[in-house]
Amino acid sequence: MEERLIKVGITHGDINGIGYEVILKTLSDTRIAELCTPVIYGSSKIAAYHRKALELPAVNLSIIAQAEDAGANRVNIINCVDDETKVELCQSTSVAGEAAYMALEAAVTDLKRGVVDVLVTAPINKHNIQNEQFHFPGHTEYLEQCFGGLGKKALMILMKDSLRVALVTGHIPLAQVASKISVEDIVSKLRIFNQSLKQDFGIVRPRIAVLALNPHAGDAGLLGKEEEEIIIPAIQEAEKRGVMSFGPYAADGFFGSQMYEKFDGVLAMYHDQGLAPFKTLAMDDGVNYTAGLSIVRTSPAHGTAYDIAGRNIASEESFRQALYAALDIYRNRMNYREATANPLRKQYFDKGGDNEKLDLTKEEEV
Repeated sequence: MEERLIKVGITHGDINGIGYEVILKTLSDTRIAELCTPVIYGSSKIAAYHRKALELPAVNLSIIAQAEDAGANRVNIINCVDDETKVELCQSTSVAGEAAYMALEAAVTDLKRGVVDVLVTAPINKHNIQNEQFHFPGHTEYLEQCFGGLGKKALMILMKDSLRVALVTGHIPLAQVASKISVEDIVSKLRIFNQSLKQDFGIVRPRIAVLALNPHAGDAGLLGKEEEEIIIPAIQEAEKRGVMSFGPYAADGFFGSQMYEKFDGVLAMYHDQGLAPFKTLAMDDGVNYTAGLSIVRTSPAHGTAYDIAGRNIASEESFRQALYAALDIYRNRMNYREATANPLRKQYFDKGGDNEKLDLTKEEEV
């Protein structure tokens, strides 16, 4: 029986940035449509504008009314915004924010209906997308509201190959970080991270490194007490719950000495602590993955890049890797569910009558 192609919902993001450029460059490779069924949520007219303005390779877009109509071996697009929507390259506009939200809302609706399997999002501008329905710092928090519940919390993971960096705190001011971390929150993030490494990446016994908050891991309390009072107790509590985590490690020495190569995941305390070294190592092909939810969503690790929009110099590699990652994670989840669906029943044997003890102090008689 031929395997059904995974249906990938793709949102166009901010229409004044490099979203359409990286989408069209990626999908111009006809082999992509052989790996999956792409469904772009955006505008065929805006896509055509970008292709012409940037002189990009032609991509034959099949306009459909709903995701159920998406055909295999072709690139499908659903028009979510008005044909007269104005594109102003390199500019942050309210029109672009509205167009980004409309595409995202349509894709999320279809994810909930189960007519697309995974979501890959082009970058948005976190300021101009704000409205009465979207009042979040970014995609991660919005998707947590849409697909969270029942204790499910989102976890941002930045990934490239075996390097996976997750965050305890996300899009919050640096001045609030210390007050926002707690033993409970770190343990929760470690457990989500641990489960994701198992089901999404196929790692049986994940090893997670935990970074310190303060320089030199607090220097035994001289430079801060969060390590001794919060982070170390959290690591100890996580161990009781079956999570193998280690640290806390001072971030500079940890990345400088390439210690991250010894671990399956790295948990950073705040945004730039994890993302600055990650993007130094993987800016061109890193992927942002939203773990912990019932759905699979990935995104390129870069932003709207207004400064180079419309110049045909943006690299599509990060977006391409985000698409590949979504496919891999979806398949890993399916395999994990199948492998754990019917676990063997635990058997109990009464060994109460076996009182014989082996004395290892005696030499064995031949």
